[in-house]
Amino acid sequence: MTPVSRFITKLSTACLLLFAFLFAHAGGNENGVTIKGKVTTADNKPAAYVTVIMKGTNKSAITDDDGVFSFFNIVPGTYELEVSLVGHSPATHQVKVENKDVHITIQLTTSGKELQEVIVVGGRNKFTRKTSDYVSKMPLKNMENPQVYTTITKALMDDQLIFSVDEGMKNATGISKMWQATGRGGDGGTYYNSRGFVLQSKLRNGVAGNVSNQVDAANLERIEAIKGPSATLFGSTLTSYGGLINRITKKPYDRFGGEISYAGGSYNFNRFSADVNTPLDSAHNVLLRVNAAYNYEGSFQDAGFSRNIVLAPSLSYKVNDKLSFSFDAEFYSGRNTAAPLWSFIYGTPIASLGANRADQLKVDYKRSYLTNDLYQTSNIANFFGQMNYNFSGKWRSQTNFSITNSASNGPSTFIYLLPNSAISGNPSDVGNGYITRNDFRSDNSSDQVIELQQNFIGENKIGNLKNRFVGGVDYFRQHTDQVFSAITFDTVNAMGNIPNYNKFNRVNLDAMYATKGPDFSFPTNFVSNTYSAYAFDVLNLTDNLLVTAGLRLDHFVNEGTFDKTTGQIAPGTAYNQTTVSPKFGIIYQPIKDRISIFGNYQNGFTNKNGVDYALNPFKPEHANQLEGGVKLDMLGGKLSSTVSYYYIEVKDIVRSYPIANNPFAQIQDGTQLSKGIEAEVTANPVSGLNLVAGFAYNNSKYTKADASVQGRRPETAGSPYNANLWINYRLPAGSIHGLGMGFGGNYASDNMVINRAPVGQFTLPAYTVLGATLFYDQPKYKFVIKMDNIANKHYFIGYNTVNPQKLRSITANVTFRF
Repeated sequence: MTPVSRFITKLSTACLLLFAFLFAHAGGNENGVTIKGKVTTADNKPAAYVTVIMKGTNKSAITDDDGVFSFFNIVPGTYELEVSLVGHSPATHQVKVENKDVHITIQLTTSGKELQEVIVVGGRNKFTRKTSDYVSKMPLKNMENPQVYTTITKALMDDQLIFSVDEGMKNATGISKMWQATGRGGDGGTYYNSRGFVLQSKLRNGVAGNVSNQVDAANLERIEAIKGPSATLFGSTLTSYGGLINRITKKPYDRFGGEISYAGGSYNFNRFSADVNTPLDSAHNVLLRVNAAYNYEGSFQDAGFSRNIVLAPSLSYKVNDKLSFSFDAEFYSGRNTAAPLWSFIYGTPIASLGANRADQLKVDYKRSYLTNDLYQTSNIANFFGQMNYNFSGKWRSQTNFSITNSASNGPSTFIYLLPNSAISGNPSDVGNGYITRNDFRSDNSSDQVIELQQNFIGENKIGNLKNRFVGGVDYFRQHTDQVFSAITFDTVNAMGNIPNYNKFNRVNLDAMYATKGPDFSFPTNFVSNTYSAYAFDVLNLTDNLLVTAGLRLDHFVNEGTFDKTTGQIAPGTAYNQTTVSPKFGIIYQPIKDRISIFGNYQNGFTNKNGVDYALNPFKPEHANQLEGGVKLDMLGGKLSSTVSYYYIEVKDIVRSYPIANNPFAQIQDGTQLSKGIEAEVTANPVSGLNLVAGFAYNNSKYTKADASVQGRRPETAGSPYNANLWINYRLPAGSIHGLGMGFGGNYASDNMVINRAPVGQFTLPAYTVLGATLFYDQPKYKFVIKMDNIANKHYFIGYNTVNPQKLRSITANVTFRF
């Protein structure tokens, strides 16, 4: 049995045992008498995540996003329900149970402000969130949504001591990191893989929010990883065929409060952060929240560092019951050396290296081959605004504005792997004992995105049928002005004694650029505009059957590449294209709000410029997804799960098509197939115990392509198998309640980052990386200690590259709340 098979078998067995345990403890919940209730605030708003205790029993429940809770399999009798609040007398409600289900409402006498201090005395499934305002651009429950998405909650990020989106995405089923953030303006954000396609984190609260370095988690409330082609509602520029990553930020609230934290650990890691919230007027209509962080970390190698400063203020203003505004900003200032990256010289046969796996390379894992003065600077200034106007209780207008600016300057180093034959001149000299040290610098590069979006969101009746709708228009403008220059500095031994090891420094590199100039340089300067209109509708045919439909009309205009040397737009670079992007879905709930059987059709597209071999202009490339599966929300919300199968076909890929008079001619008839399964579960089987687990398998291949890749898995498709697990236990009561620990990790199977003829194949080996936390959490403070990569494993990620990852590290954190 292979390691992959053994892993899958163990994971499957664990999942089966978990499900058996959970359903065994369900005790016929679906057929017994049920108490179903709703907790509301004094102003009749849902009270989410409030604990409801059935006194005299061991039963408790937690309200969901809508304030709803349930007790199952209740025998006839009279019961008293209690809602616990800090500093207040408990709210109680007496319920008489006979032989039919009971429906009640408990209205609290406390305000929304006081609800910020609810004590959670029972367990709850805190790693899940049941509703999203962003996935479909309208408030929609996960159980009503035929699209698959993963929510990474703040509770999960806090339990894992997560400081960045990179770390948070380890909990997103089927999504793996390919390449660390470089900090380069425009293209410097972290690259991930989902369903066999590359994607980045480019959205913030549903609109453009580009960040070109590692995204700090200081201002994050949660992360939503939306799966599959999603151009219908979000366009093509910010999404990929694998999906999108949407960062949901913290919002101001109506009382003074906050927290300050310090963390320190391995590799000179130091982090200070603060989150401060305050009303600015006596009526609490103007609210301010400021998040800030300073983050410094060295490297597990002999040189390298990253330093980032983040400031994220957020202001909300409630004019009246109908009109409100919010304004946000993000300021990033960064300085970093390049993350470790080993690359391949294009066209070099893998066989000549004498190694076809990363663990066979004779390159020192703990050496950076550079000095700390080879750093790049980056600056980001993003601004956001939103206006909401309620026409009535059912309809509202939402206006969004976003402007993102990123700039970078300085070296970004990497090494090329050299075969021995390149040094000896002997073709039969197979091996990989040498490297070249190189720079791929950014010369005062910048990128700006402006997005203006208007949405109308509402609910109405079509006859007796419930209908929810969002319609909008969107203007998206991007101005990229980037200049990249590259140079090879020297060739050195990859191992052992390297006499000129420290000569690869800023002084010598700048001198080489000044003396001989770059080996090559390429500027990119263009402006593009996208004008879009879209609509999406959710119709309840019955209480248990829903259908959805959406359509986008997209007009893309690229003004062309500006050539600074001529002062003109380069010929053939300006173009425009118009396309439509539909989506459909269906949800059937055999048991209302508990089991959803769903199916969806999703569409994505990419604009393409140029002409084919017959001089016909290219049209947009399209991806079409069919997906079906099951969603569960069982045991009063203590068990949530999604299992799905997807089938994505990409058509109209541009590929080479040499003809007699043009060896560089192209044709637009390529196809690619990506299919697979994803399964995830979050659960709270007993009080204080929470877990999240996921498994994904992806099968990708080119079905019509150039001969070098025909029938092969794309080099950017990532590992076929991925899995994630995190288990967290917190003592819910007793003299040391709040003491707890967490444990989990990630698995990825072999990943072929080179896979083409006649070059050959190169594999990044499978890995399992484990981590653990120990914490003591109290209302006013929290202590956490975390260990990552417990086994001190050497492992690699890559995007046509080999990127060694961080070794074992220990981090301690203290947080004080006020």
